[in-house]
Order: sequence, then structure tokens, then C-alpha cells
Amino acid sequence: MIKLDIISDVICPWCYIGKAHLDRALEAAPDHPFTIEWHPFQLNPAMPEGGMDRREYLEHKFGGKEGAVRVYGQIAEAAEAAGLDIDFGAIQRTPNTINAHRLIHWAGLEGRQTAVVSKLFKAYFKEGRDIGNTEVLLDIAEAAEMDREMVARLMATDQDVDDIRARDANARERGVTGVPTFVVANQHVLPGAQQPDLWANVITELNTQLADQA
Repeated sequence: MIKLDIISDVICPWCYIGKAHLDRALEAAPDHPFTIEWHPFQLNPAMPEGGMDRREYLEHKFGGKEGAVRVYGQIAEAAEAAGLDIDFGAIQRTPNTINAHRLIHWAGLEGRQTAVVSKLFKAYFKEGRDIGNTEVLLDIAEAAEMDREMVARLMATDQDVDDIRARDANARERGVTGVPTFVVANQHVLPGAQQPDLWANVITELNTQLADQA
């Protein structure tokens, strides 16, 4: 198997779109060689713990209402093309994602990482849920067949907060400036929401290399 590391944030719409493209390619190639691991990157590391009003955040980030509308119009088109039905109107708050990343880390220890990432994306982009809220995160953990009470106990502590921040900082030190960023076999970096056709070509090439080595 070949390691595919995915650096992302669960409130990043391009990460959601990038995952959809990758999922389509993986479904079309069930013999793909990838073992996938998700890694933390906070788009807004200075976000207040309780998050902030989404409209206020977007207008500040994109220089006013017109800028936000223009950027998110492009994102909506890309999401539709990827087969995603994003309900931007339902999203009321932009959360701090440190606890979501902690949950993803813990899910990885149980082999449930991609399932939790999928549920976080769905909760935020389709259901408009506040994934900075502990109860929402516990609902997602339970839905992914994690132990809700154990996760609740961990969430009540600072367990792995420093580790998540250190891994985020390490990604930036390695040159990651935006997400999603995909790293194949710890060697080849593919930034951005790559199309399914590109992934299909990568999978074919890797499978050929593995067959030649056998």
C-alpha cells in the first residue's frame, strides 16, 4: 500500500470538493493502493474559541459583501460540478476547528478517520451545524461508532491540543500555504482540489509501478 496524506480543514469548502473528487476516483478504482491519513490545518488558527458570525467573518476576509459573494459563487459552481449540495445559507457561524481536528486524530487511532471527516463535512456544509460545538462533535463521534463518553472525557481536557497545533505549524514550515494538500508516498505533493481524472491517472501509474516491483 502507498500512503496518501491529506492536509485539510473541515470548514474549507475546497477540501470538501477535493475529497469528493478523490472519492469518485477511489470508487472507480477499488484496487487503488492508498492508505489515507488526514492531517490538521486550521484556516483560522486565531479564531475565537466560540467561533464568530459567518457573514461577518466572510466580509472581513474577502473585503466586503461583494468580495464574499464573488468568491463563494465560484465555490458553489465547483461544488455543484463535484456533485455536492452545499447549503451555505444554513451555516450561521464559522467555528474554531481545533476540537474537530482532535476528534479526527482520535478517530484515526480507531481506524475511523475518514468516516469522521465525512460526517464533519456533511454536518457543516449540508446541515449547517456548528462543528465547534462539543455536543455536535460528540454526536458525530457516536455516529461513527466511537465511544461518546470517552470522547466527552477527552474533550473536557486539553489532550492533544498542543500536538494538533504543532502538526499544523509543521505543515506550514514544510511550505503548505493552502488546503487541501495531498502528499503521495511522502514525496509527491498535489495541492488543491484535484479532478477525478488526475487521481485516476495517479492510481494507474502507481498500480503499474507496484506490479513491476512484484
